[in-house]
Amino acid sequence: MKKIEAIIRKSKFAAVKEALHQVDVNFFSYWDVTGLGNEKEAHVYRGVSYSTSDIQRRYLSIVVNDDFEKVTIQAILSAAATGEVGDGKIFVSDIQECYRIRTGEKGGQTLKKQST
Repeated sequence: MKKIEAIIRKSKFAAVKEALHQVDVNFFSYWDVTGLGNEKEAHVYRGVSYSTSDIQRRYLSIVVNDDFEKVTIQAILSAAATGEVGDGKIFVSDIQECYRIRTGEKGGQTLKKQST
């Protein structure tokens, strides 16, 4: 199993979410985050331009079976890219084990949709 963490532009979240659903990645968590990066955002307030180093982004955390790793990453890459500085980053790490709390089962099958 792999944990895929992505930091993307907030404006691209809807497109990334749709791209993930199209490749059958239907469960993930996300947060609004603020970070520092190479991009500098400029804001205009009452005609005065000022710049800030705080950048608003969306952070996604997705756990998938190994066979979904490449399609998940490709879905994010294709939907989140604008070609500009600040598109974001994707991090991949190994997950040793996963448990479904309701049933106590463990392993990769816990990531698959289960009928109720």
